[in-house]
Amino acid sequence: MSIREATSLRGWSLRPPRPVLGLDLGSRASKGVLLVGDNLYTALVPTGLYMQETADALVRKLLRLANLKRKTIAHVVGTGYGRISLEFSDLPYSVVTEISCHAMGAHALVPEARTILDIGGQDSKAIKIDRATGKVVEFVMNDKCAAGTGRFLEKAAALLGIKLQDLGTVALQAKDPALVSSQCVVFAESEMISLRARGERANDADSRANIAAGVHLSAARRVTNLLGRIGLEPALVFTGGVSNNRGMWKTLEGLLETKFMTRPGIDMIFAGAVGAAVYAAKELEKTVEASPRESATKEAYLQHAYQLIESEEQAFIASKATKKVGFLCAYTPMELLNAAGVGYVRLMKAGDPTMVGAGELHTQSVLCDHTKSCVGGFVSGHPLFRAVDKVYSPHACGNMKRASEIIEQFVPTRLINVPKNRAEPASRRYFRDEIVDFKRDLEALTGTAILDDEVHKQIVLSNQARRLLKQISDLRKNERPALSGREFLDLVKGFYSLPPEKLIREYSKVYERLRAAPVGDREPRLRLLVSGSIMADGDRRLLDIVEGELGAQVVVEDHCAGLRPVYHTIPETGDPYQALADGYLDQAPCSNRKPMSDAVEFSSRLAREYNVDGVLYVYLKFCSCYGLTKKDFIDQFQAQGFPVLDVSSDYSQNDHGQLKTRLEAFIEVLKERKTSRQTVPKSRRAAIAKNVARASAVTP
Repeated sequence: MSIREATSLRGWSLRPPRPVLGLDLGSRASKGVLLVGDNLYTALVPTGLYMQETADALVRKLLRLANLKRKTIAHVVGTGYGRISLEFSDLPYSVVTEISCHAMGAHALVPEARTILDIGGQDSKAIKIDRATGKVVEFVMNDKCAAGTGRFLEKAAALLGIKLQDLGTVALQAKDPALVSSQCVVFAESEMISLRARGERANDADSRANIAAGVHLSAARRVTNLLGRIGLEPALVFTGGVSNNRGMWKTLEGLLETKFMTRPGIDMIFAGAVGAAVYAAKELEKTVEASPRESATKEAYLQHAYQLIESEEQAFIASKATKKVGFLCAYTPMELLNAAGVGYVRLMKAGDPTMVGAGELHTQSVLCDHTKSCVGGFVSGHPLFRAVDKVYSPHACGNMKRASEIIEQFVPTRLINVPKNRAEPASRRYFRDEIVDFKRDLEALTGTAILDDEVHKQIVLSNQARRLLKQISDLRKNERPALSGREFLDLVKGFYSLPPEKLIREYSKVYERLRAAPVGDREPRLRLLVSGSIMADGDRRLLDIVEGELGAQVVVEDHCAGLRPVYHTIPETGDPYQALADGYLDQAPCSNRKPMSDAVEFSSRLAREYNVDGVLYVYLKFCSCYGLTKKDFIDQFQAQGFPVLDVSSDYSQNDHGQLKTRLEAFIEVLKERKTSRQTVPKSRRAAIAKNVARASAVTP
């Protein structure tokens, strides 16, 4: 068909100079759109076991329809469930999230579109778009549960003995829709079995229709909840594989009390592929500049620092000459550990699922994965954990307090009480007493007195280390930062294991090299703040996706394994124990310290100081500190104009695709926001900013 008949691609070249392809690889069906001259070709095939084979089958089918040779294709854009598996050796290609492609495709097919409902085989999404550009300004998605997706309907069809393609038609014949109240697929399945068991054979067709209608109503309610969270603005468009289900179409229209808009002559199941094809056409207009190679010298200095940290850990494990201490929290006064002459390391390994599982044998399942990993390190006999003679655990977090009680079964453990209300003079006096008791405990452990002059000396040295790490972090304020978020986190690890004299000596060289490192002429990247729960040693999955796969950059982090603990220094005059009490209480606080507004304000201060484009609020599942307080943080960021994506994380490895999809879509929203600021007239920027400032995607 003609492109003009199928689309309204105003603002772009309606006739790509060379053929381009859009491939939407869904979990159940894969769709393709080929733009050639003035014509648009579509193809659909079942998704096979191997995504690349499915993509190749689509390409062959489309080329046959258009009577073209493969080498004529100028660019391919892949999207959908299987996009991450795409790899063409003979064709230029790129990938774009299905959220962006469905938005762009719906915009191309229905130019009035403002809100899009996309229901696929594995997830469902509600998307708000800019009517002028087709870009995403807000979205929410259900990617953790099959309820309200094609898989839910497929399961129901199998139970009722109905072909999936007929399920919607059967549902429309219902006279008295059954009540399927459960939103969980597993429980809904039980309800359907029970309802089917009650049906009389003579009225079998009626029973099936009523149950089918009930299933559609249950799924539709789940989906309308997503729309309720971003607000329904006309015109509304229904895309994705389930958009072909007339029963779902009618059920949703009834619940929403509005009609879906469509485009005559083309099925809306192809919206994602149309959007991918539009992005492929746009790729022809771009000139992509390759990023310059990083300075090998800079890399060598960083690697040397990482090797020092690793060597220090190995020496800690092997040492028999000194007492060895592990500590669980950044509120531990390390100056006293150095003054006592003990070996020490912060126990903040992010365990794999096996280590987490070992810890869960001794903990409640509703504790965060970091807590379980700390316990699991002792249960599983991890060499670093097994090496410690004693563990110190400041009571800054309820979960970690419970962890320390369990750890005491394996190694002597002492709790350090940290006052919750850090502003009260009585809290300052109380914490000084706790620190003095900590000193006495270290003296009993080592058999050696800790002198006040040595404590003062270590305060000065630790402050030098803090200032140096903050200077290194400050290099990320540059338009083209000299190091990544991951590189900075890996450097901060040294603060918790390297003797301060060694850290200062070696990191000074790193700082000078980073400061002198050439940044080349690559375009500046999107700048992100990570705020929230601890991002422990080994928990780098999110950073790898954001910086390694999506090309954005984390320029600052507000969590207790990043910049936060080294941002402030300890007073260097007066009573050294009161100085430690005041200094640690005055450091950038956890969210469970009072007043909590201090923690919220510090995080937003970093966002302003580092001139970020957006915020990733990342909290571990079941985190009592940051999971329960996320609304306060998010409200503050949004009030100051920073778009936020909140991400609930754990140490599992099985949700890479879903996590990448959400991050990729959020980054595309930020890119559109940044572009609009640079190119859109001031009168229009205000309207766009109002929408984009609310760009917070929440997984139900």
